[in-house]
Amino acid sequence: MISHLITRLEALVFGRRREFLMALAAFTAVMGVMASKLHLEAGFEKQMPQGHEYIKTFEQYRDQLFGANRLTIAVHARQGEIWDAQALGQVLKVTEAVTYLPGVDRTSVTSLWTPNVFFTEITEDGFRAEPVAGGDIVPEKLTPDVIAKMRQRTMAGGHVGTLVARDHTSALITAGLTDVDPRTGEKLDYIRLNRQLEEKVRRAFENDKVEVQIIGFAKQIGDIADRSDEVARFFVVAFLLTAAAVYWYCRSVRLTVLPLACSLTSLVWQFGTLRLLGFGLDPLAILVPFLVFAIGVSHGIQQINYIVREVANGADSGVAARRSFTGLLIPGSLALITALVSFITLILIPIPMIRELAITAAIGVGYKILTNLMMLPVAASYFRFTPEFAREALARREKHGAWLGVLARIARPRNALVVTVIGAAVFGVAYWQSQGRHVGSLQAGAPELRAESRYNRDAAGIVERFDVGLDWLTVVFEATPKRDGDVCSRVDQMLFTDEFAWHMKGVPGVVSADSLAGQLKLYNAGMNEGNPKLATVTRDARGLGGQFQGVNNRIAGLSSNDCRVQGVNLYLPDHRATTIKSVVSAVKAYRDDNHLDGVALRLASGNAGVQAATNEVLEASETPMMLYVYAAILVLVFLVYRDWRAMIACCLPLTVATWIGYWFMKELEIGLTVATLPVMVLAVGIGVDYAFYIYNRLQVNLAGGLEFTRALERALSETGLATVFTAITLSVGVATWTFSSLKFQADMGALLTFMFLVNMVMAITLLPAFAAVLEWCVPRRGPVHMPAILQH
Repeated sequence: MISHLITRLEALVFGRRREFLMALAAFTAVMGVMASKLHLEAGFEKQMPQGHEYIKTFEQYRDQLFGANRLTIAVHARQGEIWDAQALGQVLKVTEAVTYLPGVDRTSVTSLWTPNVFFTEITEDGFRAEPVAGGDIVPEKLTPDVIAKMRQRTMAGGHVGTLVARDHTSALITAGLTDVDPRTGEKLDYIRLNRQLEEKVRRAFENDKVEVQIIGFAKQIGDIADRSDEVARFFVVAFLLTAAAVYWYCRSVRLTVLPLACSLTSLVWQFGTLRLLGFGLDPLAILVPFLVFAIGVSHGIQQINYIVREVANGADSGVAARRSFTGLLIPGSLALITALVSFITLILIPIPMIRELAITAAIGVGYKILTNLMMLPVAASYFRFTPEFAREALARREKHGAWLGVLARIARPRNALVVTVIGAAVFGVAYWQSQGRHVGSLQAGAPELRAESRYNRDAAGIVERFDVGLDWLTVVFEATPKRDGDVCSRVDQMLFTDEFAWHMKGVPGVVSADSLAGQLKLYNAGMNEGNPKLATVTRDARGLGGQFQGVNNRIAGLSSNDCRVQGVNLYLPDHRATTIKSVVSAVKAYRDDNHLDGVALRLASGNAGVQAATNEVLEASETPMMLYVYAAILVLVFLVYRDWRAMIACCLPLTVATWIGYWFMKELEIGLTVATLPVMVLAVGIGVDYAFYIYNRLQVNLAGGLEFTRALERALSETGLATVFTAITLSVGVATWTFSSLKFQADMGALLTFMFLVNMVMAITLLPAFAAVLEWCVPRRGPVHMPAILQH
């Protein structure tokens, strides 16, 4: 059945070669126009796992408590303290500029100059709470006395460490962002917002007196997007290195251009399709199309290898192209379908960005079947090769493939058993060493950027000088009223949240904790001449209700107006996976051990809450996803070969390579993140490519009547050299990524280089060894049967 379908497809495609190629050229032109309109598009909410417990809490109370998407800007005095007329004037100007940026919730903007920052003082008329920069302080009259008054008010309001640095060298401005611009109703363009932050904030107000430091998701993703040109440059370098290597291998300009052109064509189709579907290209997924390009090059080299081999054996270009088409369509399609299934499984992860990434990759892989398995051999059929080229190609094959004859000795029973035992030992060590690998980021600041980047230097400076940290986890306390309107007077609830905040301050990884109860304690102390003994929550229900209204009206983000929802903000020094996991575990332990009737403790809001949800989803999804991938490989292999030996021989080396890759990630401190997950899936796809091509030739040779050792030797001679060459070529190309200023691109370059090489080594050693051991332990009862169409 398969043989008949391939024969008909071959006749159809090669019978109408010109029409086929012209149709593809026209389609490429149309998709090229669409691809030119594709643009980078980022979104904070795209990174949130849908349906997760923490995200439900975040979405339910995002308007009442601190949101997870904020800008944090520090105005830092280069010399001396921030209490200087010029420095304070810059703080005001930055505050005003930030307030009018697109996507900023103006009510959330907080700084020394905003009216929502209060202090409490005792006057002859009683206690009075007023803004730190009240109507009596204006920028034009910042005399030393006025500045001293403003400083005293800041300290009285408890804002040192939060809005003013502990060493008084910096002042902080914070602002909440929304994914939809509240003024225009349009989706917020984070990349454009980043440019405005640079133009209207940093460059406008940074000078020789003050430094402006900016952090937050919008800044982070914008800095990554601004380096997209660098990503493209590294791609060009990898492309040129790949072209040089392919030319060295085949010594033909036409055969060098062909696989690269076909892979680029599918890339154009991929970008055009994304535009038609209404997608943009997320900066964190910008490497995925180039990873898919690598898959196309891998299959293209196998096609070129097949054509060169047939030409060297005396076939003309037309016959060689047809044989390449029929001989590689099944293993190539099998490998690409497996890669396609691998990427589609990513859709099971309920994170919109990963789902978009999965669709992006799946589209690209699907197009490879048409461009690299069909268009390439059809285009190659128009080439003409001289007898000299054929003789030189044959001589090079014999010279370069001589060592594979030695490698083929793996097929001998004793050697195969030794290699299999070594492979099992390597797997055991890799499995053991990979335990404890982390899910999530392992670096402080923005893990996608290097430590010396401006963003991470700004982040380190803010963490060093302030108590609020860069990242915060908001734990929500939901109260059920015993009577209507009595929630604000529940002393036990306020004490419960205060006890929780006090407990969490002692947890490693928590820099500080902020809560309504903590603010009430400061309020009480302030009303009693700053007496620290009276920094406590009042036990009088009526007094507590009055104090709540006084404090809650001045401090946003800690409680709802009806008191039913209160948030405790736990500020963390970073968003490392280990930091977040330990703090979340401590919160859960406290929740399990401490209870209060009518009060529910819920996780979590804040940017660390979103990151915790993402990490938990990735950790929970990784194993099922990989099982689905391997199940798909097993099913596809069995459907094609109807041989359980093929299932084991193709999957076991891949499994060993995968766990070695996990070990590599642990040693290099590369966590499993949204960026690294598709790389591991790609590694499975590349490993399957190698395995399918080698095993397919082994089966063909066995079906031709060759003895097993000889069949394996010929299989390695026919496809092993192309496999080794492909792995080395792709590794050299992506290895250049390690020099990128984007750390996540450098990490991907190192990981891909390693995985390309490891998968190649497993394919040419463990695969034949496993196959030989299986043949030795469970001999075949009859001859191997393969469709005639595959036996060219």
